Amino acid sequence: MVELDDLALVERVRAGDVAAFEPLVEKYRQRVYRLARNVLHDSEEAFDVAQEAFIRAFQALPTFRGQSAFYTWLFRITLNVASDRARQRTARGRAFGTERVEEEEWSRTLVDTGEGPDASAARAEERRRIGRALEALPPHHRAIIMLSDLEGLSYREIAEVLGIPMGTVMSRLHNARKRLRAALGPLLTVLLALLAALVAPAGAEAQQVVSFGTRVVLASDAAPPAAGRGQALAEPDERLDSFLPKLRQLFRYTSYTSLERYRAEVPMGATQRWRVPGERQLSITPEAFAKGAVKFQVRLSRGSLTEVNTHIQAQTGNPAVIGGPRHGDGVLIIIVWPNPNP
Repeated sequence: MVELDDLALVERVRAGDVAAFEPLVEKYRQRVYRLARNVLHDSEEAFDVAQEAFIRAFQALPTFRGQSAFYTWLFRITLNVASDRARQRTARGRAFGTERVEEEEWSRTLVDTGEGPDASAARAEERRRIGRALEALPPHHRAIIMLSDLEGLSYREIAEVLGIPMGTVMSRLHNARKRLRAALGPLLTVLLALLAALVAPAGAEAQQVVSFGTRVVLASDAAPPAAGRGQALAEPDERLDSFLPKLRQLFRYTSYTSLERYRAEVPMGATQRWRVPGERQLSITPEAFAKGAVKFQVRLSRGSLTEVNTHIQAQTGNPAVIGGPRHGDGVLIIIVWPNPNP
């Protein structure tokens, strides 16, 4: 199902409000650029591809039927344009006898850890090894790794982007990770933490951008609610399922139901807001990086009443979990994952 805000903007554009397309560009421009650059490994070409992808999406909006999320439809256009550009470049390279020169940007990091020269050199070599391993993957395996482990798309969303069955997604992702495991060994454990740094765009804005995912979960001892707005999500939630043992250990409830699932990509210090069941508003602000983790301010309000206002620290493999107010037969739980892989 399309996110409500995206659908509303798409309908406004279709009705003749061209300016309504600008928020969609602003919302997804970094992710579109990042996908294109992952295919091309060239900053200027990726910028051109991102522009062309948005132009094609704008022109094709009358054909968008809303059967998938807007962003998965947009990502599919982006991958098609980028793949076309890569094939054209390969053909030009063969014609002129040239070879692509690898960029030297795999060592770019998001966090200054203050480590010494030896440790820094070792980490740079790790990043180069990971970069070479990713580059050695076939294009269809590399694309699925990036969509899953960088962009945080679920199996169903990846299937929509690539136009393949969900079973093929699962099979390709398994095979891609198996190849990475064979190439990297123990280094595979740091791949997810470094992946965003490896593909971060060169010449990016000085202001850091934070990607994170959020779950709003109902914990209770009653039967799970039926699917619907403010109730259980109809789609399976693989990431939450993998985290259920931890939730049961922390909260001791018998039932954990995913009510809302969000993603955001915002500059450091900017606030992302969402509507939450019970006429509430959830506000999350990334405040700082600290030793590989992200510090967030999390605020949950209901009208003029602030129900939760706290500062937390979260990592990709160690999300922050916040117990919230009563809701229905249980309580709300808020989970925050930086660089999500739902």
